[in-house]
Amino acid sequence: MTKNDFAFGKENFILIAVSVVIIITGFVLMSGGGIPEDGISFNPEIFSVRRIVVAPVTTLAGFVLMVFAILRNSRDKKDEA
Repeated sequence: MTKNDFAFGKENFILIAVSVVIIITGFVLMSGGGIPEDGISFNPEIFSVRRIVVAPVTTLAGFVLMVFAILRNSRDKKDEA
């Protein structure tokens, strides 16, 4: 395959990889706070700021970066056209 056959350039793939890492980080931040040992009592840890603010904002930023990475025109493509 020649270089012209690829839909994305090197910059696009790097941005996509970074956005995937950010999205995974957001989901990891949302995890945790399992069932207490007695299995009956309520665990208030599910309402921590990390889980209801930081993690969703991080995940949303990753998805926005993903859209930007997909729509961005590569400089390599501009030079060849």
